[in-house]
Amino acid sequence: MDIIIKPIITEKVTKESELSNRFGFVVDKNANKVQIKKAVEAAYGITVVNVNTMNVRPDRTTKFTKSGMISGKSNAYKKAIVQVQEGETIDFYNNI
Repeated sequence: MDIIIKPIITEKVTKESELSNRFGFVVDKNANKVQIKKAVEAAYGITVVNVNTMNVRPDRTTKFTKSGMISGKSNAYKKAIVQVQEGETIDFYNNI
């Protein structure tokens, strides 16, 4: 089971990573905090201090077009905010 799907790289998460060593990941919906901690430590070789998780609900949209009303929604996902030990960091841009 692949627990870590992708890192979250937004302005808010980047600011948190610079100020308080907290990094965001999109993770598997069925993964718990212990599994997320072990997966991040194995993937990046760092020590994880704290893990916070949240389920993000899908956003529903409605568009009014010439052909009628079109409705849709985005996918729901689980987000994990991982705090690493002081002095350690994760570099997402080294493989570009």
